[in-house]
Amino acid sequence: MFRAERPRAATPPASVAPLWHRDGIEPPRLVASGTIAAAGALVALWPFTSVITPGPWSFTVVLLVAAVAGVGMLLRHLLRHRGDALRGLAVLLAQLAITVTTLTLMLAGDTAILGLAPTATTVTVFQGLGAAAWEQIVFGSAPLDASPALTAVLGAGFAVVAILLDHLVAHRAAVLTILLAGSIGAIPMIVTGGQPNVAWFVLLGIYALFVLGATAQRHPEAPRRSSIGLAVGMGAAALAVTLVLTPALPVASTVAGTGVGVTVDASLRLGDDLRQPNPVEVLTLATEEDTAPYLRLTTLSRFDGRVWQPDRGDLQSQADGFGAPEWGEGVVTEETTTSIRVLRMSSSWLPLPYPATEVQGLSAAWRVAPENRTLYSRRADAAGNDYTVTSTRVVPTLEQIRAVEAAPPVQDPETDEVELPDIIAELAAEVTAGENTDYDRLVTLQNWFRAQFEYSLETPVEEGFDGTGAEAVAEFLDERSGYCVHFAGAFALMAESLGMQTRIVVGYLPGSLTDEKRGDESIFSVTSDQLHSWPEVLFPGIGWVPFEPTASLGVPTAFRAGVSEGGTTGSPVGPAPSAAPQTEETSGPEVDRGDAGGDSSSAGELRSLDPTPVALVVGGAIVVLLLPALIRLVERAMRMRRARRGDAAAAWSELRDTLLDLHLPVSDAESPRARASGLARDRGADAAALRELTDAVERSAYARPARHAEPVDLSAPLGLVLASLRRSADGPTRVRAVLLPRSLYAPRGADTRLLA
Repeated sequence: MFRAERPRAATPPASVAPLWHRDGIEPPRLVASGTIAAAGALVALWPFTSVITPGPWSFTVVLLVAAVAGVGMLLRHLLRHRGDALRGLAVLLAQLAITVTTLTLMLAGDTAILGLAPTATTVTVFQGLGAAAWEQIVFGSAPLDASPALTAVLGAGFAVVAILLDHLVAHRAAVLTILLAGSIGAIPMIVTGGQPNVAWFVLLGIYALFVLGATAQRHPEAPRRSSIGLAVGMGAAALAVTLVLTPALPVASTVAGTGVGVTVDASLRLGDDLRQPNPVEVLTLATEEDTAPYLRLTTLSRFDGRVWQPDRGDLQSQADGFGAPEWGEGVVTEETTTSIRVLRMSSSWLPLPYPATEVQGLSAAWRVAPENRTLYSRRADAAGNDYTVTSTRVVPTLEQIRAVEAAPPVQDPETDEVELPDIIAELAAEVTAGENTDYDRLVTLQNWFRAQFEYSLETPVEEGFDGTGAEAVAEFLDERSGYCVHFAGAFALMAESLGMQTRIVVGYLPGSLTDEKRGDESIFSVTSDQLHSWPEVLFPGIGWVPFEPTASLGVPTAFRAGVSEGGTTGSPVGPAPSAAPQTEETSGPEVDRGDAGGDSSSAGELRSLDPTPVALVVGGAIVVLLLPALIRLVERAMRMRRARRGDAAAAWSELRDTLLDLHLPVSDAESPRARASGLARDRGADAAALRELTDAVERSAYARPARHAEPVDLSAPLGLVLASLRRSADGPTRVRAVLLPRSLYAPRGADTRLLA
């Protein structure tokens, strides 16, 4: 008979000898490189909130920065026993992968496999977004709108910044880390020529101090006082220089910038764009007609008393068409074709003539809103698109439109009725008192605006009513001077007070005829200062009829008498115009933009801080700070699952890391039995549970594995021991153990190597 040899715990084989650290050496309190990298990326992000309007871009950037930092921290912890080169390469590849998959999921999920794996179509979409973002940045003026294209570029850019910062901090390259964060954050001020953001420079100085202190750690046996003192001194000097010299830097101008081009969103905030001193060509259109049509981007029909809200109807694919016609069979129509090329306009809407019936040359990212016959995309941008639109010119006779009453206003049951200033309804009734039909009332109202008011971009600013609310409309009716937004808003509210359904359109005037030709088609050029808005009124059986109340713009809408010969193939007697306003007399207002060198503070005033991006950045910072706790939670769950299957190495590693987290003394010179004895004696840990754990550890380390033995569930005794250890610590220590787990940063001892 053979007797099993008893394990000699005191003298294990050299190949498995534990490499315990010596007693009394405090592991260095290094902050994970991912946390510093994420903080640096958020510091660099702050100045961008002053030159880009609030929107999903800030959420996308913060999410990507957190993902990059979290992946880096997790992999560095899991691969802590691998070589530096292998670990660094694995972290880099994982960070690039999480960046690509996150961007794909958020911006082009419908083109990817399972919404995550990019395809050739995904690459094409991102190429289009990149080109659109370049157009928006080069030709746009700050503050730029948060378009999908800009969201994609900023998300990818800051993910790369976070990756670079992460690897620089991991290699203790403090100076390069600070320079990179500072250079990226300074870009908005350099490009726009804006005034220095002193608060940001102070924050950058604090961050520099933090980076220098964190990366100046030395070997535990070496004196740390000199290195940390040097870091503190350098950081304090940089902060002092920032506070003293930054306000004196020779930079002037404003954050509004002096860029060219225009970014159009779904609002009536057109004043600053129209006041830009140097208009540029934003799009061209080609048509065989003698005159070009108005081009609409979107419509606004919901008014809450302060602002007009854009219409948000259901979207459908281009293959499903633009919906049923709003006009009846007795109204004459003419089909026209217009080719449009967008050059320097960034928007989530594409300019179209009305009413559009078919479009060719666009990607599937553009969806049709049939309620207002517009094209909208959540991820594509208008800039760079070249497409052809088929539209129907609706030509009712004067008798036909006079015979139809305008549709009554539609009250949204979910919103309260808006109380308008009395002057709006009183003037509407007074001006139209002598008319008998709705159409004649609208024409009279249109002509009254054009005759009694003047076009001015400066009066609203000087008089303080440059807005779209009911009070601004009342002030405009009193001053009788403003621009298209005020004319359209006042006309719409006055028509609604007369019992008619109205909406406002945001788009472009037809532009100017050029000398260029494309076959039989004439080329028209549209510039940034021809951004426009006009009102429409719904006539059942005819459709939405636009009017042109803005003084000095185009030709007012007017239908001529005639008798239709029936159907859509007939034509009215006499030259009946289209329902759309024409610009045969003038192509745009003669606007006095003032001396270019004069005071432009009204157009370039520094806008106030919007709380939305600040809140998102703060939220992102909180997420980044919670990353160590989340990583530790995931690691604990994985080890508990392995312990449930009898993995003694996982159970003992979790015990050691919990001791580190709770700042309890850990000596790697102790054997498992010695450590268990001390914990039971000094911390009141469950002795029976500890004995079960130490027996499993010794069997795993020294005994030959049994071939058919059932695994012993170690999760229960491990849970008892961990719970008793937490109870032995005070409240603040337990909180620190959760939020700042020391085990993620402390060097690993030999326990894990021995039992892995």
